[in-house]
Amino acid sequence: MAEAVCETAESSNYFCRKFDGMIAIGLMFLLPEDAQLKLLGNVAKSLVEDGRLLFTSPDQVCTWQDILTGRQSRSLGKEVYVKELSKHGLSLVDEYIDEGQNHYFDFIKNDAAF
Repeated sequence: MAEAVCETAESSNYFCRKFDGMIAIGLMFLLPEDAQLKLLGNVAKSLVEDGRLLFTSPDQVCTWQDILTGRQSRSLGKEVYVKELSKHGLSLVDEYIDEGQNHYFDFIKNDAAF
């Protein structure tokens, strides 16, 4: 059984729970920088040890107009995503590019040192 709610990612009540994995496809880059950083922290706190986070965003710092939503989008870039998530015990495992040239970051949480 799957549970669904309609709420913003920034204020989701789901972050009071623990998860083995989280996926954010086509979401992260639609948020302002401060909201992205807050969301990454919330996700990190909600992952169990060895939990995984997979999300899409270009690996370079850039802004563009999102075709689907018409909203301005922004990538904080690989360096910022890696630095921010490492503060919360996550390490970059791999990166992927699909046939549509979408870039994926794959992180794992390892709290042992935190």
